[in-house]
Amino acid sequence: MSASVSAAEVKRHKWWGWGLDDVAFNWRNKPGFAPLAAEKIGLDLRTMPDPVEPDLSQFEVPAGRLAAAQSEALRAIVGAENLRDDDEYRVVHSFGRSLPDLFRVRHGDFARLVDAVVYPADEEEIAAVLRLVLEQDLVLIPYGGGSCISGSVTPEADEQRPILSMNLGRLNRVLEIDDTAGLARVQAGLYGPDLEEQLNVLGWTMGHFPDSFNYSTVGGWAATRSSGMQSDKYGDIEQIVRGLRMVHPEGVAVTKAIPGRDAGPSVHEMILGSEGRLGIITECTVQVHRQAPVRQVIAYMYPDWEHGIRGMHAIARSEVKPTFTRLSDGPETRFSLALVKEPTSTKGKLAGKVQDGLFAYLRAKGWDTTEEMCISYVCFEGSKERVEREKGIVKKIVAANGGITLGAGPGAVYDQKKFDTPYLRDFLLNYQVFGDVCETGASWSKLNEVHAKVYEAYEAARERAGGPGFMFCHMSHSYHGGACLYFTFAFPYTSDETALQEYQDAKDAVQQTFVDLGSGVSHHHGVGIEHRPWMEQDITEVGARMVRGLFADNDPGRNLNPGKVLLP
Repeated sequence: MSASVSAAEVKRHKWWGWGLDDVAFNWRNKPGFAPLAAEKIGLDLRTMPDPVEPDLSQFEVPAGRLAAAQSEALRAIVGAENLRDDDEYRVVHSFGRSLPDLFRVRHGDFARLVDAVVYPADEEEIAAVLRLVLEQDLVLIPYGGGSCISGSVTPEADEQRPILSMNLGRLNRVLEIDDTAGLARVQAGLYGPDLEEQLNVLGWTMGHFPDSFNYSTVGGWAATRSSGMQSDKYGDIEQIVRGLRMVHPEGVAVTKAIPGRDAGPSVHEMILGSEGRLGIITECTVQVHRQAPVRQVIAYMYPDWEHGIRGMHAIARSEVKPTFTRLSDGPETRFSLALVKEPTSTKGKLAGKVQDGLFAYLRAKGWDTTEEMCISYVCFEGSKERVEREKGIVKKIVAANGGITLGAGPGAVYDQKKFDTPYLRDFLLNYQVFGDVCETGASWSKLNEVHAKVYEAYEAARERAGGPGFMFCHMSHSYHGGACLYFTFAFPYTSDETALQEYQDAKDAVQQTFVDLGSGVSHHHGVGIEHRPWMEQDITEVGARMVRGLFADNDPGRNLNPGKVLLP
């Protein structure tokens, strides 16, 4: 892509789900999936008809509220082809990819849509659009890839003013690389794959790979405090973004790409995580690293969660510096095994027999290979010598904590499939099943308690609802003091009328447990509107007052993505 692309050429999700129209989850080539779905959530796929994809034409899309003169003024700024007000563009840009968003869009709940989508080409056009927004008292919502699952791009339902979505997809270039400093200036609308492609051709990588990598942008990562799968080595986005530019109602805010930060309270930190409430992030200066000559993901297995956490903690405190470390609990390990495709080649069938033999051996040793056994992945990067040395150290740590080494085969499969999970949520929605995630950061000393208490809270919520439910969890994003716990849950809802309340009851139970135990309201999914109810508990009433003051002073008319993070 170049900066001259038009709105029609910018990648976007299908209007009703995740990613591309021709990509979908296929359960039929995974023999373990249907039995697990039937056991855990009562979904008998073998008796279900194939779903029919939603058709936007079956719904009535309300007309936009943008006045003709306002539309004409916007076309004069960005060009006629870069202002879109057709139905599909408006629907796509009115919903992120949170579960409530997906449920509403699939049911044609279009009570409040954005009224037009504007695609600026540069900072000057962004500033001109923002001036018009303020002059005309419009609402402006920045839009990166639309992959957010916390409601960060969803307009307020009762907003009466015309609403613009600003898609930054035309700002899609790596502008400059400082080889000496290891810094790259990149435009905010760059999608993850395009960013890495432009860096890789020159031998660099940013190393930031969130689950949403294929459908999220640099600016979105910064605006929501994203964290990638490889944060153990490369850091969370606040460590990666060293400087940035943001178009503000009174000009352009610039933070310098220097070691440390400016004196006094950090303007840089104020902008990170602000979700469009302060302005439009246009450019980030990010840390980049030379691509490692060797990369290898090794799989390990532990007899249970407690042994696995001890192993993960020991790795985090060792001299080894992995790219990522991940531990799935027993339920997630079982789920992962249920996603394995049925082998068709001689080599695949042989590997299956080897796995069966291994599991039989582990059961003979007293392992519970169905409910308790936990798989782990550790990624090593660097020179051949470094990778081999660190693999040796980790192998000893795993063994000392009761685990075994499986090798590179399962790790390679995991690495290839790591961005596929979001398509499963679309698949489940076809069968009136909700599948969603909640994640938190907790200290090493609290991880096991948080893990256990969240399960208890979720199971109690499902018991109150009177229906089945399935939950699993993995540990990721290790730090010196703790790690991220990432919970996934699924359950069938009973009716369209009560579905979102059932979902909210389950989500509330999990999120409140996070806060009650002193862990974070979210580790890397942002705040938006989904996590907003817990913000005052999370940052205290005084902290919330400080943040509200920041937003109110910079945006007194509430024109910039109002309602996100905190209410007035």
